[in-house]
Amino acid sequence: MQAIILAAGMGKRLKELTKDNTKCMVKVNGVTLIERMLHQLEQQHLSRIVIVVGYRGQKLIDYIETLNIQTPIVYVNNPVYDKTNNIYSLFLAKEYLCREDTLLLESDLIFEDAVLEELVNDPRETLALVDRYENWMDGTCIKVTSDDRIEKFISGKNFNFKDTADLYKTVNIYKFSKHFSENLYAPFLEAYSTALGNNEYYEQVLRVIMILDEPEIRAKRLNSLRSDNKFLRWYEIDDIQDLDIAESIFAPDDDEKVSMIQKRYGGYWRYPKLIDFCYLVNPYFPPQKLIDEINANSMKLLMQYPSGMRVNSLLAAKNFGVHIENILVGNGAAELIKLLMQKLSGKVGFVRPTFEEYPNRYDKAESICFSPQNENFSYNVDDLINFFGDKEITSLIVVNPDNPSGNFISKCDLIRLIHWTAKKNLNLIIDESFVDFADENETLIRQNILNANKHLCVIKSLSKSHGIGGLRLGVLASGNEELIAALKKDAAIWNINSFAEFYMQIFEKYKRVYFESLRKLREERKRFENELGKISGIRVIPSQANFIMIELVDKSARELCKNLLISYNIFVKDLSEKNSWKNYLRLAVRTTADNDKLLDALTKILSQEE
Repeated sequence: MQAIILAAGMGKRLKELTKDNTKCMVKVNGVTLIERMLHQLEQQHLSRIVIVVGYRGQKLIDYIETLNIQTPIVYVNNPVYDKTNNIYSLFLAKEYLCREDTLLLESDLIFEDAVLEELVNDPRETLALVDRYENWMDGTCIKVTSDDRIEKFISGKNFNFKDTADLYKTVNIYKFSKHFSENLYAPFLEAYSTALGNNEYYEQVLRVIMILDEPEIRAKRLNSLRSDNKFLRWYEIDDIQDLDIAESIFAPDDDEKVSMIQKRYGGYWRYPKLIDFCYLVNPYFPPQKLIDEINANSMKLLMQYPSGMRVNSLLAAKNFGVHIENILVGNGAAELIKLLMQKLSGKVGFVRPTFEEYPNRYDKAESICFSPQNENFSYNVDDLINFFGDKEITSLIVVNPDNPSGNFISKCDLIRLIHWTAKKNLNLIIDESFVDFADENETLIRQNILNANKHLCVIKSLSKSHGIGGLRLGVLASGNEELIAALKKDAAIWNINSFAEFYMQIFEKYKRVYFESLRKLREERKRFENELGKISGIRVIPSQANFIMIELVDKSARELCKNLLISYNIFVKDLSEKNSWKNYLRLAVRTTADNDKLLDALTKILSQEE
């Protein structure tokens, strides 16, 4: 068996990184793509490796000669690399293609060793390596029958996003038998190039071959047949963002990999098959009909400006039943927190641990923190009054339910706190971003409450409770109209986009479905808590939010977090930095299917420790 690598392209989307180097000389964690690929191919004991070069071809050849590759390497030059696509590069290598069985690879790929081993060890002679389509993927897709026949090749121009549930993406690694290349692929390759020119892709030839009664080639589903429930990693690098993600996926050190992924603070849909238990959204909302309504209007929403602050405040006022002068819409609660914290002065009271965005936005020297002295970090209104009663604070901030503990204070007790802070002449800021998930889920954003308590500000993240993290929506309400007006003046006039505005416009039609989603979440949280409590080595902290904090009795939170990510592709929130003296994780409540995957992984990992 031999290998053919197509490496003639210019890699223009990598910009400065390929100004003087060919694409496969780009480094991932200090190692070039071509070096990594050649050493992986060398492990397969091939007869030769054929590399089609073009852009910066001699520089690539000179570099490869320094790598001490023992397998014989043959170079084929594509002198018109800038005027042709990879169909011509493969056409130039067709003489070698017909000599023996061949592994065909594109040079902009990074993958773990087992990917090649899966392909080579499969007894079927001619295979296209494919993986289930995900949003980060680009390029040729296919439809596959139950017996792995390739039903249809779908090029980029014929791609329909409505069909993605049934699609696979070609990994751009193939295994061709000598018979297939000699009798089918090479003749069709030559005929196709002659008839339609060389500015095409070699997959087009496979698409033509598919019309035959017996095209020989089958799909090899990369991650569908493994019994160990682990995924084989691969990534295609077309631009600098791909490179950035690949460096975290293929970081040589597991601790560094976890750290790199944690520091991204989102965008995890770009990671293949990652299950995100870190970021907190409602898994049961929005419903498909709401999504379809947004999709049906996406062209207008994408191309036209959103309304200004006044109109969006009006939409929020309508949805919450308050006056426009008493509510402000933000680009997520984070924007509103920043705006509000800039208005505060003097000593401010916080509860720790809590959502770090609040204390991080204020001077530590001016912060007074209350930390509950019990294993569940639980506290009530009396605890707050007793602690802050003799403190010289001007404002008090309470997150309810709190994050990460899930501690909850009932509405009647919050009213007591509101009255106490009024008597003390304190500003009271209550963040109720998770209150909709509580068993008692009454909001404080009520006109009568705001009117009677000018010192009260209520912040609420819709991104979390409504399951729309990507839209970034939050509201801040207060009876202090002067404060709301000042905050509106400080915010950008177009601080939310048209999609977020449209969501607020249509949400009321889906309120019944929303309340049903909250019921489902509460039921699943209860089940999830019970199942977590059955796992040896875990202590569950009761929660009224859409997440659960757990304490690990005998295992490091950091090590467990790493094990879950590396071995099971599950990402959880490690709280050890917040509580360095203990080992805590925060687990989002997801769907039953996802939660069961985490439960299974935790059981396996912790049982190994016994």
